[in-house]
Amino acid sequence: MSAPEHIIREQYTVDGDDFQAAGGASSAMKKLLRSLGVPPDAIRRAAICMYEGEINMVIHANGGEAEVTFDGGVITMTLRDTGPGIPDPELALREGWSTATDAIRDLGFGAGMGMPNMKRNADEMTINSVINQGTVIVMTIRV
Repeated sequence: MSAPEHIIREQYTVDGDDFQAAGGASSAMKKLLRSLGVPPDAIRRAAICMYEGEINMVIHANGGEAEVTFDGGVITMTLRDTGPGIPDPELALREGWSTATDAIRDLGFGAGMGMPNMKRNADEMTINSVINQGTVIVMTIRV
C-alpha cells in the first residue's frame, strides 16, 4: 500500500446515553479506511477498538469525541471524554470487570470485555484518566 501524501484526520462525536447511535463512529471509520485501501484485518481490529471505546463512552462518560488519523502506515484512534474517569485502569483491563449498572447489563452491555478487547486488538494502547475530569485513550494499529 502506498502512503498518502498527507495525514488523513477525521473527528467523530459520540453521543452519551444514545445506544441507537453507538457504533456510528466505528462504521464511519471503517468506510473511510476501506476507501483508503487499508487491509481488511487492520480495518477489523480498528473497528473493534473504536466500537468498544464508543460503547464505554456512552455507558460511563455521557459521550465524548473520537479522532482517527491515518498516515499510510498507522491508524491512530484517540478517544476523549469528560466523564468520571477510571479509578483503576489496570483493573478496567481485566476481563469481566465492569462498573456498568444492572440496567446497562439488561440491555446487553457492560460485560467487562470492552477494555480487554481494545487492548487485545490495538498494537499499542495508553490510558490517561483523571478522576472527575475524564479519560483519554490512544490506540494505534500498524498497517
